[in-house]
Amino acid sequence: MTPNEDRRFPAALAAAMAVRLDCIGEDGVDFESFGAFLTADETTDWWRSWTGNRELNGDGFRVFGQDGTGGSVAFWLIRPGQALVEQPVVFLGSEGETGVVARNLGAFLWLLADGFGPWEAATACDPEPDWVAHPNRELTTIAEQFAPDHRAPATAVIEQATREFPDFDDSIMALCR
Repeated sequence: MTPNEDRRFPAALAAAMAVRLDCIGEDGVDFESFGAFLTADETTDWWRSWTGNRELNGDGFRVFGQDGTGGSVAFWLIRPGQALVEQPVVFLGSEGETGVVARNLGAFLWLLADGFGPWEAATACDPEPDWVAHPNRELTTIAEQFAPDHRAPATAVIEQATREFPDFDDSIMALCR
């Protein structure tokens, strides 16, 4: 990513993030959009800080949001030649949590619609004891509009992403210093 690259969100992500801004604090999901992708320099700084590895750059990610602890949500650019919206969405938490939370933007929209955020998806096997998902009608409408062929409950979205990228955590941890 170059510093002058278009930082605007794809239309589907922009629509979902506009709704998310209205939900913050109301649905129990701790996830907030930045409003635009981080710049190349910001992404590199984030990635180096997260890994402790000064030799890396952030070219493999498009960071677009975070949770209250500073955990980041990004597209992981792992599929060469594929459009941004076809890249998996990942969570890299402030306490070292990692997870591929959706196989692509369409699946991510359905994850949000079903009441899950990135942290909730990344930690689905160890959820907060009293957390309950609250599906969102507005996000469901957006998912139906932009990704009708990706419709799935959050549990299926998470399982499909985990199955496709079982070594994500090991790959990321191998880069850490």
